[in-house]
Amino acid sequence: MPQTAPPPTAFAPIMHTIDSFLQEAQNLLRRRHFSIHTEDTYLKVIRRFIEFHGKKHPATLGPDAVRQYLTYLAVERNVAASTQNVALNALVFLYRDVLGQELGDIGAVERAKRPARLPTVFTQGEVRALLAQLDGTHYLMAALLYGAGLRLMECVRLRVKDVEPDSGQITVRDGKGGKDRVSVFPKTLVQPLAAQLARSRALYDEDVTAGRANVYLPYALEQKYPHANRQWAWQWLFPAERLSVDPRAGVLRRHHLAEDNLQRAVKQAIQKAGIAKHGSCHTLRHSFATHLLENGYDIRTVQELLGHKDVSTTMIYTHVLNRGGLAVRSPLDRTT
Repeated sequence: MPQTAPPPTAFAPIMHTIDSFLQEAQNLLRRRHFSIHTEDTYLKVIRRFIEFHGKKHPATLGPDAVRQYLTYLAVERNVAASTQNVALNALVFLYRDVLGQELGDIGAVERAKRPARLPTVFTQGEVRALLAQLDGTHYLMAALLYGAGLRLMECVRLRVKDVEPDSGQITVRDGKGGKDRVSVFPKTLVQPLAAQLARSRALYDEDVTAGRANVYLPYALEQKYPHANRQWAWQWLFPAERLSVDPRAGVLRRHHLAEDNLQRAVKQAIQKAGIAKHGSCHTLRHSFATHLLENGYDIRTVQELLGHKDVSTTMIYTHVLNRGGLAVRSPLDRTT
């Protein structure tokens, strides 16, 4: 069926360069205060969508073009279901917000299959062996992934004020789905935390002396607390060693430690510990949930600590327990 082009928009139907069009999209993403990660992901999706359709201007393409691209991702590229969903979100943003038109019905899309896989989980002994291969900042960060059930980005984005060892809790700000939640702070990390705060404070004092103490705050917080970006409580718990230019504001400031720094350290620790599992930073979060259930905590408590919207998401860890054979005795054991 021939594709019907949508009505003209404020954008010219002839694209002079992809880069100039993406600059318009980037400007809008920043005005809407999307995270830097979402911005990067959406721009990559839009670029690939345009290139997939022979560099035609998106305004000349209709919903059929979106359906074709999403089906291509599932059938030809064999992407994960989550990757296909992100691509759809990016294209909805492209048409609704950048081009100013509703995308409309894209029809039946070949959906990427979400594999029914159980998460990899470390035993408690494997967690101890992994953590034994780490020290300093990397040890504390990995220990918090496991000890508080944090996601990777939740950990690297912790601020000084979010960790309260005296009350035994950590406040996770703007987690997945934009929600805040409270999790447990492990008492065994009081001393490592004190050492980390000393390292972070030394960098902060240097920045204050040089007149460059200026941490990133989301737009709403920056408006509500105009001087908070220079205060100690709002600084990153895990600051980067070097200053860098914030691409959103063009300001030289100290960012938090890059997440790939911790990812590499954990991967190396898994290998050094001799753990024969394909694990990652997120495996420590899976292990946190599974071990809590093993220790008798109820599913609702674990759901709240993990920040899951739906308890059915948390229920996957009960299947991990069953896989471990905790409730089933092999018939062979009855004959020997």
